[in-house]
Amino acid sequence: MPADTLTRVFSALADPTRRDMVARLADGDATVNQLAEPYRMSLQAVYKHLKVLEDAGVVSRPPGPQPRLVRLETEVFDEMDAWIELYRERAERRYRRLDAVLEAMKSEPTNREKDDDQKR
Repeated sequence: MPADTLTRVFSALADPTRRDMVARLADGDATVNQLAEPYRMSLQAVYKHLKVLEDAGVVSRPPGPQPRLVRLETEVFDEMDAWIELYRERAERRYRRLDAVLEAMKSEPTNREKDDDQKR
């Protein structure tokens, strides 16, 4: 996924209303009016949120007569997941290297133990 697409997707999902819309669409397609029901905002504001989600590729509305169903585009989540997984794996590799260093340090005698051994 190109970086600018990722930026649009993460920006779109930064808004709690849009994340809520995505969560509701995960349960099934819905019309704009159905999506607008729980919100205390104008239908025009709901359309603006949907436009942001559409531009990011998170949702789609097939062309045709009204009412059109809004559909969640799950492929974008696979791409986000791949991007997140890449960095999660890198961080985990770094932590495993740190764990190995710490484990090696535990098995090395401390300076005090070395001094005690020399005194004997």
